[in-house]
Amino acid sequence: MISIKSSREIEIMRESCQLAAKTLNFIEEKLEIGMTTEDVNQLCHDFIIKNEAYPSPLNYHGFPKSVCTSLNEVICHGIPSKKDVLKDGDILNIDVTTYLKNFHGDTNRTFYIGNVKPEIKKLVQVTYECMMEGIAICKPGARMGDIGATIQKIAHDNSYSVVQEYCGHGIGREFHEEPQVLHYGTKGTGAEMKAGMTFTIEPMINLGKRHCKVLKDEWTVITKDKKVSAQFEHTILITESGHEILTLDPDGKQEPSI
Repeated sequence: MISIKSSREIEIMRESCQLAAKTLNFIEEKLEIGMTTEDVNQLCHDFIIKNEAYPSPLNYHGFPKSVCTSLNEVICHGIPSKKDVLKDGDILNIDVTTYLKNFHGDTNRTFYIGNVKPEIKKLVQVTYECMMEGIAICKPGARMGDIGATIQKIAHDNSYSVVQEYCGHGIGREFHEEPQVLHYGTKGTGAEMKAGMTFTIEPMINLGKRHCKVLKDEWTVITKDKKVSAQFEHTILITESGHEILTLDPDGKQEPSI
């Protein structure tokens, strides 16, 4: 069942989503060469708790940390660690989900660490474009498959691949709800979008092939060919006339900026 949110529920979701966006803004100012992904985790954890919310990933199906930190060839679900030190030329995705007043807000960004190679910067920029163009087609009457078809075309036009094993999802009182939001597919297929639906769009785009594998920690997903992967994510609401990005950056720093 796809949940249709009431105006009151949307108001609270907007608040939670804005806190998630503010958490990314906060950590962006702290990122520097030499810090660890565990440092990132602790800073985000403290910021979320200070704002009277809870980090949704912490203990979710056993996930041990408060945010996901995915470096370079890590596609998603990277576990923060003292062993993972940020180096010049890295890209780092930080995935934040906040639980505030019984509603979740979910967003992530890929950040540049130091001097990133032009070909990797291009991957990051195209991944951002994939997300934003996928969002742009969302409105009542559109189909979920329209999102995937849009993202897939942009990625393939740039000779990149789209991860198929992981997808966006409905969100609200539950961290993960229906519908699933695939980042590949066929226009005109899938569930019809209706006002009041809330879901994430979070394409994972690879420099190399799309294939992935899960590491022994049973969480961290990497590219099989060890080439880099980038991701961006927003939580969106379908409105009566189109859509609203609930996790839109309150400070206007949407695009990759480090």
